[in-house]
Amino acid sequence: MAFKTRITDMLGIEHPIVQGGMQSVGYAELASAVSNAGGLGIITALTQPSPEALRDEIERCRAMTDKPFGVNMTVFPTINAPDYKAYAQAIIDGGVKIVETAGTQAVREIWEMLKPHGVAILHKCTAVRHALSAERAGCDIISIDGFECAGHPGEDDIPGLILIPAAADKVKIPMLASGGFGDGRGLVAALSLGAEGINMGTRFCATVEAPIHDNVKQAYIDNDERGSFLIFRSLKNTARVGKSAVSEEVVRRLAQPDATFADVAELVNGKAGRELLETGDLSKGVFWAGMVQGLIHDIPTCQQLIDRIIADADAIVDQRLAAMRR
Repeated sequence: MAFKTRITDMLGIEHPIVQGGMQSVGYAELASAVSNAGGLGIITALTQPSPEALRDEIERCRAMTDKPFGVNMTVFPTINAPDYKAYAQAIIDGGVKIVETAGTQAVREIWEMLKPHGVAILHKCTAVRHALSAERAGCDIISIDGFECAGHPGEDDIPGLILIPAAADKVKIPMLASGGFGDGRGLVAALSLGAEGINMGTRFCATVEAPIHDNVKQAYIDNDERGSFLIFRSLKNTARVGKSAVSEEVVRRLAQPDATFADVAELVNGKAGRELLETGDLSKGVFWAGMVQGLIHDIPTCQQLIDRIIADADAIVDQRLAAMRR
């Protein structure tokens, strides 16, 4: 059986499962595999070195799937900012109709470019107040990101069990639950809490089609639910990364009085992270990872993973929960 929600209707997908955009991971191989399996795959725009390269990646993905897929555009606070508007124009030129966004207030300029072209905006937030602001600004879908997530969980530390229903009580547009999801139990929980689908990042990294080294995929299996560190907390830019010798060193350095980003820059920069993902040498940098690592025990294909999530969710609703009713 399939779960039909406003998310599946709006995005034109079979299952309410979205693969979030991930830097240096969101290539056409992964996005097309997720879309072909009935979910929504997402290419990460800024993984591409230029807007022209993004146009090519969009066409490459389109050649690999005839199903809907999206593109992620995250606006980072950075000194040497990329030409975000040129990347947005590449999305428009590529005919993409679904865009996941995140980041600073400057992302609103991207919304203004995309909306006149009939693009559905799926905005990722870490707080109810931000979700409401995005809804008022005309976003179509909210992805509410709990404290369990990989990447940037915000500074409020509200876990999904509270954040999802708190957002569902106030947000009127469809909502995805993000952070800590990886199996059928999570899908049923998300639907029960008021979301209409799930957004998964770390779990899709641990799949056959994820374009990262097997050593990194194995790290997701080896780590458990305690297998992550929060870094950059003292810099007010908290990020969750996988536990490793390098991330442990980052934590140690940033715990020193008056520590700054410069003290860890060589360990956490994008170049180091890309080298880690490509070579599998975990001493080269840090890798994004959420608490959901505690639920990752294998490396399936995207088709196998999505099929299993839906089958398990069906069984929970039709058998386990049904048997508890009196």
